[in-house]
Amino acid sequence: MADKKTEEKVECAWEKYDDTEKRAVFDLANRYRAFMSKCKTERECVATFIEMAEEKGYKNLDDIIKNNGKLKAGDKVYANNYDKSLALFVVGERSFEEGMRILGAHIDSPRIDLKQNPLYEDTGFAMLKTHYYGGIKKYQWVTIPLALHGVVVRKDGTKVNIEIGEKADDPVFGITDLLIHLSKDQMGKSLKEAFTGEDLNITIGNIPVNDKEEKDRIKKNVLNILKSKYDITEEDFVSAEIEAVPAGPARDYGLDSSMVMAYGHDDRICAYTSFEAMMKIENPDKTCVTLLVDKEEIGSVGATGMHSKFFENALAEVMNAAGDYSELKLRRTLTNSMMLSSDVSAAFDPNYPSVTEKQNSAYFGKGVVFNKYTGSGGKGGSNDANPEYIARIRAIMDKNNVSWQTAELGKVDQGGGGTIAYILGNYGMNVIDCGIALHNMHAPWEIASKADIYEAVRGYHVFLLEA
Repeated sequence: MADKKTEEKVECAWEKYDDTEKRAVFDLANRYRAFMSKCKTERECVATFIEMAEEKGYKNLDDIIKNNGKLKAGDKVYANNYDKSLALFVVGERSFEEGMRILGAHIDSPRIDLKQNPLYEDTGFAMLKTHYYGGIKKYQWVTIPLALHGVVVRKDGTKVNIEIGEKADDPVFGITDLLIHLSKDQMGKSLKEAFTGEDLNITIGNIPVNDKEEKDRIKKNVLNILKSKYDITEEDFVSAEIEAVPAGPARDYGLDSSMVMAYGHDDRICAYTSFEAMMKIENPDKTCVTLLVDKEEIGSVGATGMHSKFFENALAEVMNAAGDYSELKLRRTLTNSMMLSSDVSAAFDPNYPSVTEKQNSAYFGKGVVFNKYTGSGGKGGSNDANPEYIARIRAIMDKNNVSWQTAELGKVDQGGGGTIAYILGNYGMNVIDCGIALHNMHAPWEIASKADIYEAVRGYHVFLLEA
């Protein structure tokens, strides 16, 4: 560990690392790259997090409930919500009513979903119809190799996990674009008009079955392959959840390998760093929680989004198993809690300086980013954290030599974005957005600094210990 200079803030986090700590930065980045290469859907994230949490002694809350089990200080439990969101708890020594320390992130990312009736044949190709998910620039998703990840649920309830396009010998898929030689009309349109949602159809096959009497012979061949390899039929697509995502592993980025390029940094980078911090927690004084949710990219709606009652219900069950539940205590617990809404921020990009205001922008290598408010325009849709809470967080970060910075999401009237912060703020708890700055946010491949990943884990950890 480098010498701590708590009174003098280091301009760039890389400058404070000795060789030992720099190795720790790269070791963490290697673990993170492996996770991001493997986990490209919400279900894959939840399954992997549960596996890792159980290795650290976490128990399934459902089993506690079924067995009328009891919880005590130091116990670790997780609640799984439809395999698409997850809450992890370490029970503290102090009463729940005194509040909890919560890290909250989302594990869904912009992507392209298959429609419920996706497969069709057109002019010598088998194709898949899609419906994009979240805010994307559609032109970024054409001509790149895509993989298919997801689950198919048959009528009898059995499930087939799908992952095609990640192994070296797997086929990949894609959305075609018009050749430059014939794109005069296309090039005259705006980017928004040139690429429409209904045009994002994925090419999946070109070989027909031998039976020339068969209708849609190429589609039939694709169905034969699906039946042979996965034992699924065309009708099974109706009860499937299949996502088209960029194919290939996360990679080191830059000649100095100082950055990570991956699909889904937004917001799995904050989910993973929150999880790493949570796994370090043993016997806390206050109950610690890491909350990983779905659907943030489309408004935090539905049974697996932050607007659902999942977290509130899971907390009620934990408090009940700890012998400390009442409706009033639940409400007091939520109100008295403190949270870091762990979500990404936009890093200053020298290629596009006009959309940011340098004095209030995030920068690579300067550590974890605090956004007092997000939203758009006149702070529309933001949480806007209290200054008393920010002062407390500042003191914790500086005491522990965590590199941190503050930022807004671009210039005031340039655009904006939202997080889950305001939803937890509705309980009356103190919440602030705190995450990692990115380049290429919402693009198929996003970029982050390894130093910022490391500082985020450190910042989240000391928050859980001391807030």
